[in-house]
Amino acid sequence: MTKKMFYPLMLLIFPLIGTILSDQVDWGILDFLIMGVILLFVGIAIAVVSQKIKHPRKRLFYNFVILLIFFLLWAELAVGIF
Repeated sequence: MTKKMFYPLMLLIFPLIGTILSDQVDWGILDFLIMGVILLFVGIAIAVVSQKIKHPRKRLFYNFVILLIFFLLWAELAVGIF
């Protein structure tokens, strides 16, 4: 695997800054841990798809499905849409 699979973890910088600077963002250590695990799995899944799938349309479709699942899971954990 490559280091690129860890790039999604850099998105955790935004809630960290929000937690430090504002009282409106209320993330605890468990929130960061859960989102870090989810982002790590997303990064690994996209890296595997990028390495294994050679056809550009199939790769785009699988990456779209991975990101759709991520956003649905994120929305469910954040506000409980289901």
